[in-house]
Amino acid sequence: MSLFHKATKTQKRLRLSLYGVSGSGKTYSALALAKGLGGKVALIDTERGSASAYANLFAFDTLEMPPPFSPAAYVAAIKAAEAEGYDILIIDSLTHAWSGAGGALEMVDNAAKRSQSQNSYTAWRDVTPEHNKLIDAIIGSKCHVIATMRSKAEYVLEDDNRGKKVPKKKGMAPIQRDGMEYEFDVVAEMTSDNEMVIQKTRCPELAGQVISKPNGATSATLRAWLTD
Repeated sequence: MSLFHKATKTQKRLRLSLYGVSGSGKTYSALALAKGLGGKVALIDTERGSASAYANLFAFDTLEMPPPFSPAAYVAAIKAAEAEGYDILIIDSLTHAWSGAGGALEMVDNAAKRSQSQNSYTAWRDVTPEHNKLIDAIIGSKCHVIATMRSKAEYVLEDDNRGKKVPKKKGMAPIQRDGMEYEFDVVAEMTSDNEMVIQKTRCPELAGQVISKPNGATSATLRAWLTD
């Protein structure tokens, strides 16, 4: 009997990452995309309940996660969302698991201080497996997962429509472990103009697209790709 079988998308679940600077519309876009996918939505809120400002526009349940934002706390929340039967899980934001209070970077600092050598390299030996468990929980989740991440910002001078130079905030790399974003099926940067710029995708129909204020139409494209 063959160990192999025909590949299908029957059990495929979306893994989508949105990153950008503050005010780029990451949370709103995540909720709009989740609504378009259809199903029961849960949201992990590490931003002191800020996502609830959209409760009049979208139907979702929220978990306001307090610090410490350890990878293990995220794993527990992901497992809880699965156990409670949610179809879509929004993680807002995943950056806190890296650079937030009690996140991976702080865990390494604390471990180094406790050790006699004060060596952060040795501390990573204990923290990296914990962060890997978070990645595994996201990849293996029974829910569709949409994760937001903050990005570093810089200001550049651009011409406005009157021929003058004005400062504009530009996003850079997401604040998470290097390469973390590429664990996702779709990676998009949200610009300060609320545009979703596709940076990496396994969905061919989205390749190279710049989508203004993503909504249910984008979700329909993803939903078609996720099924046979």
